Amino acid sequence: MTGKRTALAGGVVGALVVVEGTSGVLQGYYTPLLTDIARELEIHDADINWFEAAQLLLSSIVVPVLARLGDMLGHRRVLIASLIVTMIASFALAFAPSFPLFTAAWALQGFYVVWLPLNVAIIFARARQQPDSAALTRKGAGTIVVALQAGAILGALAGGQLGAILPLWAALCVPAVLVSIALIVVLLKVPDPGVRGGGSIDTAGTSVLTIALLAIMSGLSLVRVDGVTPWVVGMVLLGVILLGVFVKVEQRVKDPLVDMEMLRSPTLWPVIVTAALFGVSVLGAQGPLSTFARTDPGEVGYGLGLTSATASYLIGAYVLSLLIGAGIFARVSALTTPRFVLIGATALVALGYLSLIPFHDGVAQVVACMVVAGLGSGALVAALPAAAAAASPPQHTGVATGLTNTTKTIGGAFASAAFAIALVSGAAAAGGGESTAGSLSGYITVWAICGGTALVAMAFLFAVPKVAFTSGADALVAEAGVLDAVSGPHGGDDGAPMRAPASRPDDGSGPGETASAEARP
Repeated sequence: MTGKRTALAGGVVGALVVVEGTSGVLQGYYTPLLTDIARELEIHDADINWFEAAQLLLSSIVVPVLARLGDMLGHRRVLIASLIVTMIASFALAFAPSFPLFTAAWALQGFYVVWLPLNVAIIFARARQQPDSAALTRKGAGTIVVALQAGAILGALAGGQLGAILPLWAALCVPAVLVSIALIVVLLKVPDPGVRGGGSIDTAGTSVLTIALLAIMSGLSLVRVDGVTPWVVGMVLLGVILLGVFVKVEQRVKDPLVDMEMLRSPTLWPVIVTAALFGVSVLGAQGPLSTFARTDPGEVGYGLGLTSATASYLIGAYVLSLLIGAGIFARVSALTTPRFVLIGATALVALGYLSLIPFHDGVAQVVACMVVAGLGSGALVAALPAAAAAASPPQHTGVATGLTNTTKTIGGAFASAAFAIALVSGAAAAGGGESTAGSLSGYITVWAICGGTALVAMAFLFAVPKVAFTSGADALVAEAGVLDAVSGPHGGDDGAPMRAPASRPDDGSGPGETASAEARP
């Protein structure tokens, strides 16, 4: 048993550490350089948020498709394909000459968002033969998320320092080289288990979801040009209506893109909702944090006036707190419960962002607030996909973990668009026509929304059964009044429901495996 655990940690997980470390670099490297990119492209600081909005929109569309393909064709194969697309887009960023082309390359780079759910699914496939598979999955997920956050720290520090000494195009080539290395590592070190889930791609659901999200984001983007108009309202309403149509379509197709029946689980739907609300802060607020740190208080009366190099230290401190939060979540889960960790983490995110509203006048104040938020954010980044994997039927772990990233990116995409509107509208209201800085009222709005959505997520998590994501599967069935997995596409190979096995002592290892689950990685 010990030998198998060591092989899991030192083999596949070790290779995936490289992948997630590279993902972290992508998430941290560009942040100190955003103001320099804005100056190079001759755009307003608020327009930086449209980079993230475009990337997150594309990610929210492709992640469920890629996660489903991972279950069908193999998680390793899809991981390699996403690495190739990300590598090409990363090189394109270094040489994109205009705002539209840079935005398009930035959006395509968003394929890296699927790496984490695919990696967690790979770890789960390797660990599920062990009696404590859920605990091993949480441990593996925590390890790769620590690598992710360590990569983000390294990326933030390296981006700030290299941006100060290299031409911008050369500095932007560095992440592309690292993605190329990660691709080689996966090709050489991550084996294919050779087990597939079967099924097909839900083209109808994908099409409806794509049109719905495009309609909503197009409506929000029009606000940037003409303000709130009947066209804007009409586009957003059309998108919302199409999301309702998407739900109906998913309930009728044989192999849905998003399994609505699975989402009814009392342990899963609060996790997915939390991921969407969490995306507002962890993905939507990073651009505003960077531009606020770079804003010159001598010019507009607020901001920290940092350079790209000094701003990288602030970003590094924030990401270090994410690393710590991700690193301790599995241990705290073992001492308490995974549910307690999720609730506590959302509380920290809310406290950190809401504290920024009164405390933002100096570097020490901003760092302190961001460290508090970062501790909670790091725990959530690691805990959400692991919780989704533990709460889903074995043949849908890729889809379930992918859903946490899909809804997180949707939340981040909408937040990025809303934050862009808030910052630029506030600047116009403040009469800062000649300044490219966002307004203080806009930044306060950003922080209030991030804190508020975290509080809402915490409220939803209280609806999760107390024994969720632990080995007390029988207690979960008794408390929630549902089976561990439902019949039909979620059941065993013969279509019969898979019931939870007899519970073991609660060691935090997760629900036991059933015999019918053995056919699925």
